[in-house]
Amino acid sequence: MSSDVRFTDFKSDKQPTWCPGCGDFGTMNGMMKALAETGNDPDNTFVVAGIGCSGKIGTYMHSYALHGVHGRALPVGVGVKMANPNLEVMVAGGDGDGFSIGAGHFIHAVRRNVDMSYVVMDNRIYGLTKGQASPTSREDFETSTSPEGPQMAPVNPKALAMAAGATFVAQSFSSDSQRHAELVQEAIEHDGFGFVNVYSPCVTFNDVDTYDYFRDSLVDLDETDHDRHDSDAAMDKIRETETEYMGVLYQDEDSVPYEKRQGIEGSMAEIPDGAPEGAMDLVREFY
Repeated sequence: MSSDVRFTDFKSDKQPTWCPGCGDFGTMNGMMKALAETGNDPDNTFVVAGIGCSGKIGTYMHSYALHGVHGRALPVGVGVKMANPNLEVMVAGGDGDGFSIGAGHFIHAVRRNVDMSYVVMDNRIYGLTKGQASPTSREDFETSTSPEGPQMAPVNPKALAMAAGATFVAQSFSSDSQRHAELVQEAIEHDGFGFVNVYSPCVTFNDVDTYDYFRDSLVDLDETDHDRHDSDAAMDKIRETETEYMGVLYQDEDSVPYEKRQGIEGSMAEIPDGAPEGAMDLVREFY
């Protein structure tokens, strides 16, 4: 790992096509800053993304990357980490990608507790498909396809993570660049699955959950007496409906990542002694 890497080293030469003002710009910048601050560089970083506006993020970052299919980014990220635990694996997704078709994968990735980070851009809407209600949309959120709102209680990603046995849960806001980068950095440094839900406003299709709304409603947990190591206190904060909190809601200091529990070390790309004749020549040719 390089000690003098800058966050700009993680920028690719592809120009983002997100709408001007999209919260995903700030989310991505914070991810790059966090990777640089933790001593990572593009050569040891693998970014996995799914479908939706967030799915483009691997194209805009300079690292190893895979643009997967809807809801399937997490199992790919887990597979990458298992194949080479030396890589810094970061999975990026959206609220639709992660908490609808990908909800099952989310629960099992949390409980498996692989040493990787998961950054979700939560704009409470399906942006890429032109503004339908998402799993985290408010019950009365009116859209062209749900004129009376979805009429269902929104999914609470942080409560879902805690119920699945999460060892690190944080809430961030894409517009607070410094704080956002710090929270992603903490997720990377955590020994285990680091989940960061990011309020990343959609300026085109969501005129309710706006930058102003989050600025006015968010309270930083560092300015309270919250104990991040108390799971009951974390759930109390998560269940509150009058206040939105930003910061680390819960962290298990005794967390042991899955790969350490299973004794997984080294890259699976290393062919052991005794491989069939000619196997190493084939591998060298392939790589």
